[in-house]
Amino acid sequence: MAISVRPIEPQDLAYVTRVLTESWGGSTVVALGRGELVDAAAQPGFIAEIEGEPAGIITYAGRGDSVEIITIDAVVPGRGVGAALLDAVRAVAAEGGAARLWLVTTNDNTHALRFYQRYGFDLIALRRNGVDRARELKPGIPAEADGIPIRHELELELLL
Repeated sequence: MAISVRPIEPQDLAYVTRVLTESWGGSTVVALGRGELVDAAAQPGFIAEIEGEPAGIITYAGRGDSVEIITIDAVVPGRGVGAALLDAVRAVAAEGGAARLWLVTTNDNTHALRFYQRYGFDLIALRRNGVDRARELKPGIPAEADGIPIRHELELELLL
């Protein structure tokens, strides 16, 4: 079970859009750390494959001396897909001279928080009720997940 990772190409748009729609309710997402709507399908990114079959995607955006992870979706969980996708973006960021890789998630996303911290990310900011501001841009953001109210934004970074 080898995981291969390659850049997203134009012919991948249907798959990328499907994954984003299933995970995020569409390809337009709120870049939480920036407080703006972003078409994640139009961002650079990578696709992970296992035995030639798509297993996950990641999208990102560079700004100044940092690279922000916009979305990450391991369609095949628990097999190293997320780490392989982060490795690919980390390499691009380092090659481009970025000082840090960063992302924002929400307080309910406990599985992802564990994953990011194990990978080496550090929690650097909490924006109380930050999701309320995000809902002004994208009202479809759910109020809760797994019984946990979705309210706060958590920023994590990995210094390169």
